[in-house]
Amino acid sequence: MPNAKPALARVSEDQAAELADMFRLMSDPSRLRIILACLETPTSVGDMATALGLSPSLVSHHLRLLRAGRLIQAERRGNRVYYLITDEHIRRVLSDMVDHVAESDDLDADEPNDPPA
Repeated sequence: MPNAKPALARVSEDQAAELADMFRLMSDPSRLRIILACLETPTSVGDMATALGLSPSLVSHHLRLLRAGRLIQAERRGNRVYYLITDEHIRRVLSDMVDHVAESDDLDADEPNDPPA
């Protein structure tokens, strides 16, 4: 792409701050696990809490932060609220990163163990 600008030239100071906030939100392991729980299918607070071994109040707290950061959206169905990732950019980035981590785990498993020194 000869006319493509470097990423730095395309990102304003405000956009860089917004990106940093998104990465900060995803840097907490519990929040990241919550995001990943919503990657494939809409999930309720109770289902997430059970699956992740977290309290429903902690999951709700994290979800408030993630919704404010525009990483997760809420969808009401009757009297329940389900959370999901609808932004395709977020989905692709997270899916690619999960694949990357799984790939490096596979590579580590293929390497012979060094004998103890």
